[in-house]
Amino acid sequence: MKLYSQFLFPRLLDVAMGGEPFTSYRRSLLAGVTGEVLEIGFGTGLNLAHYPSQIQQLATVDPNPGVNRLAQRRIAGSGMEITQYCLSGESLPMADRSFDSVVSTWVLCSIPDVARAIAEVHRILRPGGKFLFIEHGLSDQPGIQPWQRRLTPMQKIIGDGCHLDRDIAALVKAAFSHVDYRTFYGKNMPKVAGFMYQGVATKA
Repeated sequence: MKLYSQFLFPRLLDVAMGGEPFTSYRRSLLAGVTGEVLEIGFGTGLNLAHYPSQIQQLATVDPNPGVNRLAQRRIAGSGMEITQYCLSGESLPMADRSFDSVVSTWVLCSIPDVARAIAEVHRILRPGGKFLFIEHGLSDQPGIQPWQRRLTPMQKIIGDGCHLDRDIAALVKAAFSHVDYRTFYGKNMPKVAGFMYQGVATKA
């Protein structure tokens, strides 16, 4: 599985997440990023092209050295100063209240201890700081939810830990008192994998 996770999966991820409608969703979310920024689950750097021009520095976290290797081409062409950490989001080395914005795009589905990771996001944000996220997860349709639960064990293998059945809104609300979000089905995506949560959680 290590060979798959570090060599084949990063390339599959880059292709699958690199086109529309994901590009439009990234652009919409990242338009609201300000200040000092941390991105968790940086992946192959697909967000880099969509950060506002005033963002010149970025810290990133991803535990997979395979995706970090693929990201180097985009980092080199970004013109941004980027500090990469090859580690998991559950235990961040940054000090309390270090960042104005934290970004997460399609990563909360795959972090093993996702509640702890979101608590870490809250810890490192400054008061008034924002956690900007777009994720897929548990559908609001009772007829879809059982299929998401049945297929998640297989999805975790194919998607390198990805869950189809996490209630993203509930997870974020457990750490943040103010969460503004919307849900929708991704364009041309199967309902079992395409129920999206997009929003901003603000630290009090």
